[in-house]
Amino acid sequence: MSANNTTIPTGSWILITGATGWLASHMIKEFLERGYRVRGTVRDLEKSSWLITDIFKAEHDRGDFELALVADLTTSGTGAYDGAVAGVAAIVNAASITSWDPDASKVIPPSVQGITSLLNAALKEASVRRFVHTSSCVAATSPMPGNTTRVERGTFNDAAVAMAWAEPTPETAPMLGPIVYMASKTEEEKTLWRFVDETRPGFTANTILPGSFMGQMLAKRHVQAPTAWSRHLYEGDAEALGRLPATFLSDIKDVTMLHVAAVLDPGVQNARIQAWGRGCNWNDILAVARRLYPQHEFIDDLPGMTRLSVTTDESAALRLLSEWTGQDGWRTLEQTVRDGIDSVIAWQGK
Repeated sequence: MSANNTTIPTGSWILITGATGWLASHMIKEFLERGYRVRGTVRDLEKSSWLITDIFKAEHDRGDFELALVADLTTSGTGAYDGAVAGVAAIVNAASITSWDPDASKVIPPSVQGITSLLNAALKEASVRRFVHTSSCVAATSPMPGNTTRVERGTFNDAAVAMAWAEPTPETAPMLGPIVYMASKTEEEKTLWRFVDETRPGFTANTILPGSFMGQMLAKRHVQAPTAWSRHLYEGDAEALGRLPATFLSDIKDVTMLHVAAVLDPGVQNARIQAWGRGCNWNDILAVARRLYPQHEFIDDLPGMTRLSVTTDESAALRLLSEWTGQDGWRTLEQTVRDGIDSVIAWQGK
C-alpha cells in the first residue's frame, strides 16, 4: 500500500510497549524501515540498553528510536504512561505479563490496570490516532484438543476467567498458570473494547489475535526465551515440545505485518483480527525440519500429537497480508521453520 494512503504520515512517532519482546522487536524494525520513528517502553532502561546499543543503534543515533521507562507494568497507575504517549500518532500495546503465575490476583488485575492506564493516557493525548492491542487466540477460546468452538467477533474465553478465579481442582491445578494467562488476555481485550464503547475516543482501536508463532529472531535473548520453540525443536527438547500437542502456528513476520496494517491501513477500523495461522503439531514441523536440515539429527516423532478443532474466519488477516505483502496466504511452514532454526544457529556461541 502506498504511504500516501496510510492513516499516519511517515516521520510520525509510534509507541510500542514491551519493546524488549520478540514480537515488539520485529514491529520496531518494520516501522523504522518504513520511515517512522519509534519509542519503546521498557521496565528497566539499563537492562534494555541492548536495544539502543545493538540492533537499533543506528536508528537511535540519528534520533529515530528511543526508550521510555514504565518501570512496573504490574503497578502502573493512572498517569504512568503520560510521558511515553506524548506526541505519538499511534500506540501498539505489545506488553504482557507472561509470568505463568497460577495466582490470578497477581496477573489479571495488574493486566487490566496496565491497559487501562495506557488507554487513559491515549485518551488525553490528542495526537493519538490509532491504538492496536496484541491480544491472543486464547482471549477468544482455549485451543485445546476436543474444543469445537466457532470463534466469532464477540467470542471471549470467559471459561478461562471462571477457572482462573475458582478453587483449583485436580484437573485444573496442573494447568492453572496457562489458564490464568488465558484469563488475563481475555480480560485485557474485553477492557479495551469496553473502554472504546464507553468513552468513544478520538482514536481507532484494533486488536490482533495470533496463535503460537515461530520464525526469525533478532536477538540472542529471544533465542534463549522459554517460548523459543525453534530452539526447543533444534535442541530436541521433547519435554518442552510435548507440552503443546497441537497448535495454530503463525510466522512472526506475518503477525508483525498485521500489526503494521492495523496501525496504517485506513480500512481497518475497530477490527478484531483473528491471525491464528495454520493448524499443525510438532510432528508436522519435525518433518519439515528434517527435509531442510538433513545434516542435523532431530528427535523422533513425538507421541500424543493431535489436531485442534476450534475454528474462526481469518479472511480479514489473509486479505491484509495480500494487500500489504503481496503474498498469497500465510508464509509457508518451510519459511517459518527455516527462519527460526537459522536464527538459532546464527546466535549459537555469540
